[in-house]
Amino acid sequence: MFFRDIAGQKTVKDHLIRTVKEGHVSHAQLFAGGEGRGSLLLAVAYAQYLNCLNPGETDSCGVCSSCLKAAKLVHPDIHFVFPVVKEGGRAISDNHIKQWRSFLLQKKYFSIGQWVEHNWGGKKAALIYADESPEILRKLSMKNYEGRYKVMIIWLPERMNDTGANKLLKILEEPPERTVFLLVSESPQNLLSTILSRTQQLNIPPVESESLTRELSDRYGVSIDEARVAARLSGGNFVKAESNLDSANEKNSFFEMFGLLMRSTYSRKIFDIQRWVEMVAPLSRDKIKALIDYSMGMLRESYIYNFGQPDLVYLTSMETDFVKKFSPYITENNIEPMVKELQLAHAHIEQNGNARIVLFDMAIKIVPMFKS
Repeated sequence: MFFRDIAGQKTVKDHLIRTVKEGHVSHAQLFAGGEGRGSLLLAVAYAQYLNCLNPGETDSCGVCSSCLKAAKLVHPDIHFVFPVVKEGGRAISDNHIKQWRSFLLQKKYFSIGQWVEHNWGGKKAALIYADESPEILRKLSMKNYEGRYKVMIIWLPERMNDTGANKLLKILEEPPERTVFLLVSESPQNLLSTILSRTQQLNIPPVESESLTRELSDRYGVSIDEARVAARLSGGNFVKAESNLDSANEKNSFFEMFGLLMRSTYSRKIFDIQRWVEMVAPLSRDKIKALIDYSMGMLRESYIYNFGQPDLVYLTSMETDFVKKFSPYITENNIEPMVKELQLAHAHIEQNGNARIVLFDMAIKIVPMFKS
């Protein structure tokens, strides 16, 4: 993985390269950034640069033996830990390493939902189990094969259970020589405070709109204007931007479901709310979260529409017609509490909460907000 293959993030890339050139490589680093920002890709590119035999000014050489292996994710000194679904026996990343390499090389940017959907159908939660800790210790106890550093990349450490997290803490306190931990977290606030205190945190911002626009246009062959709208609506999230491009039919269904939710909660029709819940709850967790994200976006666009700045609003003609009528009901008094309820529901769905209970509770709490 090259730094140049990652959209935007120039400041972060420059910082990572500088740490290597100046010899200030921390043994435990936390790449903290939301979904779709390229945090995992930055960690992989950094691991490749750390072990490159002929590193350049802005990237690894790509031709040395170390780079060739790292590019295929098979470097013997670069290890991965990631969430898996327990299916009996030991639940460890190495049982799914072939799928991981293939998925990461093909998708590059992906969500935990997409990873679980691809391998387990999306109906179960993936975690990093305590079984992983002995594997980490075993790998780190070995001598380096050919790299200057032994790198352990842990994707979504916040999904590690307490037993595994405490064992990881002990390793972070006394790491083997020339070992680098790269923890890639989308929710660092959910990590143990003791782990946070032992890592050097690097905040990964959303992908810059123009960089994301160019990457989408180049990768998918769409017009700059189409890519710009998808990028603008994504909030710097590459995963969402891709979804905005290739899910026109799904977006139409989300539009219908959002409209039904708003009409039923505004009119205070409990039976209509219940019917909406029964329609949405059977969807996969990934789709429910995508619907909630879409709903938050529509609320935001409706609020902005009230300011009479059409250049700040990115909507299809169908959505614009709806927002023209709906926007007067979204004000400074209710936009924030509505979004907070949607965010809370998103978090509960992510944590494997009962979809029917979560969605019904969310809708009922939105009802009085229209009267604010």
